[in-house]
Amino acid sequence: MATEHDSYATLSAANFPPDVLNSSQPVLVDFWAPWCGPCRVLAPTIEELAVEFDGQAIVGKVNVDDNPHLAGQYGIRSIPTVLLFKKGQVVDQAVGVVPKQVLAEKLRALVSMEDL
Repeated sequence: MATEHDSYATLSAANFPPDVLNSSQPVLVDFWAPWCGPCRVLAPTIEELAVEFDGQAIVGKVNVDDNPHLAGQYGIRSIPTVLLFKKGQVVDQAVGVVPKQVLAEKLRALVSMEDL
């Protein structure tokens, strides 16, 4: 059953390699947990970015409770943490509740690099 927040990708250990590491597009990944207050504050921003960058970049979320190995692999110490990937590599990050404009600019910079 589709829900309102299906604009972003739900990422897990199973789909992380093909959807993030092997993506030809830039990828924004929000590491979060349901019990995390600041994560809930950031959630609408992530959803809006997913809609805005549809077709240009992949926007996804990783629940750290369900995927502790992924969180550990990327050294996630506090949440929310947003990592930006380009060609499988982490190229930028933001920790905490970051204004949408800041995340949009980071993602826009990666998308515009695609056009070069």
